[in-house]
Amino acid sequence: MNINVPTRGDVDHLIDPQPLPPFARVRYEPSVETVADPSDAARAELGGLPLDGLDEGATVAVGVGSRGIHAINEVAASVVAALRERGFDPVVVPAMGSHGGATAEGQREVLESLGVTEDRTGAPIDARMEAEELGAVTVGGTEMSVYFSAAALAADAVLVVNRVKAHTNFSGPVESGLTKMSVVGLGKQRGAKSFHSTAIAEGYVETLRAALSVVESETPLVGGIALVENFEERIARVESIPAGSFLDREPELLRLADEEMPTLPVEEVDLLVVDELGKEVSGAGMDTNVIGRYRVLNRDEPETPDIKLIYARGLTEATKGNGNGIGLADLTRRAALDRLDLRKTYANALTSGSLAKANLPVVAPDDEFALRTALAALGGYDPETVRILWIRNTQDLGEMWVSEAVVADLPDAARVVGRGSLGFDDGTAVFSES
Repeated sequence: MNINVPTRGDVDHLIDPQPLPPFARVRYEPSVETVADPSDAARAELGGLPLDGLDEGATVAVGVGSRGIHAINEVAASVVAALRERGFDPVVVPAMGSHGGATAEGQREVLESLGVTEDRTGAPIDARMEAEELGAVTVGGTEMSVYFSAAALAADAVLVVNRVKAHTNFSGPVESGLTKMSVVGLGKQRGAKSFHSTAIAEGYVETLRAALSVVESETPLVGGIALVENFEERIARVESIPAGSFLDREPELLRLADEEMPTLPVEEVDLLVVDELGKEVSGAGMDTNVIGRYRVLNRDEPETPDIKLIYARGLTEATKGNGNGIGLADLTRRAALDRLDLRKTYANALTSGSLAKANLPVVAPDDEFALRTALAALGGYDPETVRILWIRNTQDLGEMWVSEAVVADLPDAARVVGRGSLGFDDGTAVFSES
């Protein structure tokens, strides 16, 4: 990107260096439930979907999304293999709205980054972006058009495979899961845009319910395979849900997901440093339920955690430049800016209507100046009492660095496994254990 970011020489004189606190390396390991073999579980659960009425050779579209779900490539391949064994002709359809820059090539690229390829799944991938209008529904005082993937509509049956979890924009009995994938993911860019425009005005849950009724009545949707992950990002539950039962069953799975969801070990944080953000980490780049920031119109912010400042250091490789969510941070650095693809980022933000997530925060030349800026911005900074958490990303919370002032408040599931100091190598942060 051709943005004239100040160099250290341009800004060094503006903020004095700050003394850094001592740090502890912490391992955080809450107890979890885990499915031993998600692929076998998905294969077994497929029997719970109403597929018996299909003729041999019937085409079944398998909707797969763009989140970093554990073993999603293995689960997708297992579902495809089980469908083929039953005499059906499966086809994989990207069910990810506008992700991948809202292009067929981009959506194939996103799936490939997750290990979902034609060779791996054993099925063709129909990534075309065309969506057909199924009809219109009125939500509150707003009329909304409901769209559905042309590739999925061309099949004799459609099923979706997705993780049930807390959403990054709203809370309710139904959030991310099979309902949202059926309405928004398989709506492609047109459907996702129509949904989000209405949801911002009338409420996300209300809009999902209304749109799902149209999808269920106008498409060959037979159901889905729901996945729930645990704190360690491993599959904790695999369950088939037939169409018509999404809204009944997803709330219970969401409660389980909330119990298992990765969270920070403490709720009061002065500075959260996040090494990387990306679409495979969260739809918002950083999980808003972990960082306590939605930044969505007409939605109150979460009460916890209470984080004063966030410094996002970079983007994941798998996000392919989609920096949606960088606007949730207060600071970033030049290295992140260099990997940012605004075309992909804006395609996501413009479709969802969550414009703030694509805002560019203050860009520091390097880690050293970013930390100096953040600590000075806290006001009344004291290295003995400052509460800093340093994490890889909002999914990977099993190990982190914390400033010494946080240690006394750590829960029983977190333990100190080392201590050290933070230094800089040519401006880049480096932890050294003592």
